[in-house]
Amino acid sequence: MDIIVGIDLGTTNSEIAYIKDDQPYVIADETGDTILPSVVGLSEDGRLLVGHAARNQLLLAPERSVKSIKRRMGEDTTVSLGGQVYTPQEISAMILRTLRKRAERHLGTAVGKAVITVPAYFNDAQRQATREAGELAGLEVVRIINEPTAASLTYDTDQWNLKRLLVYDLGGGTFDVSIVQVQEGVVEVLSSHGDTQLGGDDFDALLAEHIMQHFENEQQFDLREVPVARARVLRAAEEAKKQLSVSPFAEIQEEYIAEKEGTPLHLTMEIARHEFDDLVRPLLDKTITCVGQALDDAKLNPVQLDQVLLVGGSTRSPIVTEMLEERLHQPARQEVDPDLCVALGAGVQAAIINGQDIGPVLVDITPHSLGIRCLGTVGGLFTDSMFSRIITRNSPLPISRSEGYQTAVDGQETVDIEIYQGEHDDARMNTLVGEFMVEGLARVPAGNEVLVHMNLTLDGILQVTATEKQTGLQRQVRIENALTRFQHDARDEAQRRLDALFGDDDDMALDTEFRSIDASEPSDDAADATMSPSMAEAQALIEKAERLLPGVDEDVKADLDALLTQLRDAMNARDMSDIETRSDELSDLLFYLEDV
Repeated sequence: MDIIVGIDLGTTNSEIAYIKDDQPYVIADETGDTILPSVVGLSEDGRLLVGHAARNQLLLAPERSVKSIKRRMGEDTTVSLGGQVYTPQEISAMILRTLRKRAERHLGTAVGKAVITVPAYFNDAQRQATREAGELAGLEVVRIINEPTAASLTYDTDQWNLKRLLVYDLGGGTFDVSIVQVQEGVVEVLSSHGDTQLGGDDFDALLAEHIMQHFENEQQFDLREVPVARARVLRAAEEAKKQLSVSPFAEIQEEYIAEKEGTPLHLTMEIARHEFDDLVRPLLDKTITCVGQALDDAKLNPVQLDQVLLVGGSTRSPIVTEMLEERLHQPARQEVDPDLCVALGAGVQAAIINGQDIGPVLVDITPHSLGIRCLGTVGGLFTDSMFSRIITRNSPLPISRSEGYQTAVDGQETVDIEIYQGEHDDARMNTLVGEFMVEGLARVPAGNEVLVHMNLTLDGILQVTATEKQTGLQRQVRIENALTRFQHDARDEAQRRLDALFGDDDDMALDTEFRSIDASEPSDDAADATMSPSMAEAQALIEKAERLLPGVDEDVKADLDALLTQLRDAMNARDMSDIETRSDELSDLLFYLEDV
């Protein structure tokens, strides 16, 4: 049978998993790293960088790098990358294609099918954009499932006796919470709530702003005006956040971060955990509100929960556990790596779809209500924009529902069925997902009844049928999460652009967490065909330094020559720790030289 993999397409990091010997495994790259940073970039010579190499390039060339693209999924927008513009689907496809090739190298066979996870609160547009990204990456997306749901599959709970789980999923760019019930081999999602624009990226941004304000107060210099400096501060903030997860204090030291009137400026400061907690508490308060809403929707009290599961790297911050346990009055579990458990769960679900009997049956829900626009009262005022719900949020999938409506005027021969997704009573405040016209209605007095039927599948395909009750006249539309879909010619063009970036032969392309050695430099050692992320960054720094070397003052040239020699020696010895140390030193010096 065909292999089906599970993919966690994350805001900050992405992973790919499969089932081996009835156990889920996250597939690692050639260096043993299971995590692929969700960052895409172009090198100076136009080669594609995906993963660690692209993330490392963020400091050197933020204009040739894209991160956190997941937050733009479903938007009718483009992002710039190396002078070209790409849709969010195309950028995500580059990440997915890299993961696909990783799996193919590991498994030794072609991989063409995948289960991909999304935040539970993703709307139809965002889910469809994810599906399109998978297709552009050469994958048949057999199922889109919610991240908290996937995470619940990785915990070894008693699948037969009734258990109710709260899954708190706080990732790099999104947050959602789901109440999951497990009983008699069935996992059923009772409710979900969340915010697709809240996550660890926001914590980093707040901390970075705090750091830059502190620097401005001390040095009277605004780092926000220097793109490379701003990128360095953001990276430092991210590292400080991680350090504060295990330590009450974090030191930030960034040498040569800027220059003022010919004098180099250095950033040195200490961040206390309580300072970080105060910064992020308002954001975490929003997540706690979502927890309460999810409990209300599931009609449960905290005491009725059997387990609280933490998912997503941002849950490592101690304040998350403290606030959650204070709200729910019970400990939160985090035994499974929060960065990997969604991918592991996706792998489990992929195997179940593929016919392997290794886990419970999954019953998912629709996170948003679906309905139509009609005449009615909103806020005490009569309007033609009332949102009439037909399928309410948190309904188990698949689901079919019908409602009856009446024509408004005598002799009305047409009705326009506008289909919306959302929770606002005013349809215009929700998301339009499709519409169609029913023509040829009987010329009868007002009140002619038209039945609107909605059928929503597990794959998120919505079929809407309108039927005139008196005559049986029927019209319908099939909406495969229709908003922001590629037109065929646009999709073909996107596919050609991706193929060009990856090269005609995927196996020879820079698909990569790695940087390919130039083909003009043959090597007898197959292991030399790729470089690790640190090696790739080091080589890029060396090339940049060599270009600057002729114009460097003599008093600095000696230091630069010495650093280049030390870095080359470290690379020849493949001393990864020394490579990273020398690369950091060289990067700081190059930044100083470029501003001189």
